[in-house]
Amino acid sequence: MSQQAESVWVDRRSSAILLHITSLPSPFHKGVLGEEAFQFIDAMVAGGFCVWQFLPLGPTHSHGSPYESLSTFAGNPELIDLRSCLDAGWLPQDTVFEHVPREQHATYRKQAAHQFWLDVQSNTELAQQVTSFQAQHAYWLDDFALFSALKSATNNAAWWQWADDLRTRQQEALDAAREAHKVLIQQVIFEQFLFDTQWKNIKTYAKSKDVLLFGDLPIYVAHDSADVWANPQFFTLNESGECTEVAGVPPDYFSKTGQRWGNPLYQWDVLQADGFDWWVQRIAHQLTRMDMLRIDHFLALEAFWVIPAESDTGLIGEWRKAPGTALLQTLQDKLGNLPLIAEDLGTITEEVTALRKKFGLPGMKILHFAFGGDDSNPYLPHNHEEDSVVYTGTHDNDTTMGWFESTEPHVREHVLSVLEAKPEDMPWALIEAALQSPARLAVIPMQDILELGTESKFNTPGTLDGNWAWRLDVIPSPDHVCWQKSKHLNQTYNR
Repeated sequence: MSQQAESVWVDRRSSAILLHITSLPSPFHKGVLGEEAFQFIDAMVAGGFCVWQFLPLGPTHSHGSPYESLSTFAGNPELIDLRSCLDAGWLPQDTVFEHVPREQHATYRKQAAHQFWLDVQSNTELAQQVTSFQAQHAYWLDDFALFSALKSATNNAAWWQWADDLRTRQQEALDAAREAHKVLIQQVIFEQFLFDTQWKNIKTYAKSKDVLLFGDLPIYVAHDSADVWANPQFFTLNESGECTEVAGVPPDYFSKTGQRWGNPLYQWDVLQADGFDWWVQRIAHQLTRMDMLRIDHFLALEAFWVIPAESDTGLIGEWRKAPGTALLQTLQDKLGNLPLIAEDLGTITEEVTALRKKFGLPGMKILHFAFGGDDSNPYLPHNHEEDSVVYTGTHDNDTTMGWFESTEPHVREHVLSVLEAKPEDMPWALIEAALQSPARLAVIPMQDILELGTESKFNTPGTLDGNWAWRLDVIPSPDHVCWQKSKHLNQTYNR
């Protein structure tokens, strides 16, 4: 392989909207895989966008972070559109969906699952679809379904708190649990089947509109997840299943004390001896759903920050090397050219950049980080590379309006000077800078398109409360001024 490969997918200038599924309007407690997703695709196309980026789609813990999932393979059942269950006759016809809270959504799913499995017994076509789905996804679904059932049966206890024979996956105990919790397991299979069906419908519709789906893969998996329970040998755990070391980052732009994420780290030597098969399955599975995929915290594939499990912050730790070249080469050998984007933010070394470029993976350029310094800042538009992805800001940043209004005066002056703009031109002056950038893909958060402030911020890194909650009240119609403006800019800059 040449020292610097060319990216496979960034072969033309294009633009994306960043909006997580949960931010769509719906009659439920969060956005779902329903008609609003189709409406949003139509609206963004009217604005000249041809890529839709969202956050990870896995089932979340109670705090709601999509980066802390119960499974790296499963879909979040809270994203299921229950209106399809009503149409299929799996819920009573007098069921009314309006402001449905999380608990009620779960109750409706249980009701629908009961009728679904009755229908499976009498509907040959449906039975064949479910059997095929289970067989195709058995490599992760069997463990996840049992894991979820056991979580329910133990009042949501973490897996390392289960009885020893279940915690350590003794075959006799697993077999007995599968028999004892058949109904709970069927519930999970129903939800994953329905999620898969609804996602495929969205993907098919997006393809018909020439829209690419841009997903996100957390570098690590949650400690309390089916992934770690089923494969403890791949993670930094002791004999009791508890973490000996955890993931995070040292102090950076987002936090003066660093971030302690708490995920177990990888036993890279064990993964490599196994041919990286778990990682190959993980990436292959995501690429059945997505046209392209961002690898969050890419730098950890070159070197990762190791925090002692007993530490409360990211201040104490050490860097260790990861076999990123061997992993990416294996992925490429087994899966072909990789439509991956490297989230290369944070402590970026020459080695990280060399790894990214060796495999032709575009990096990220964040305009919120561009101003207040000198002309050598790599995030300034004139320093962008074609083989990169430019953002005004990401889901971890404030909105552009919130950022601009709260940043230091000298930064604001620099912004306006570089953009040749006035304060009243924001956020569109920064949006235009992103679309004008040499970077082949430009990504604009929906909050920026709507000129929203800090009240619409999606996430504050290192915190658990008040995140992941922002939603659209309505999807702006295709003739809305925000789409007219963006279409003009997309056309002007050949996006």
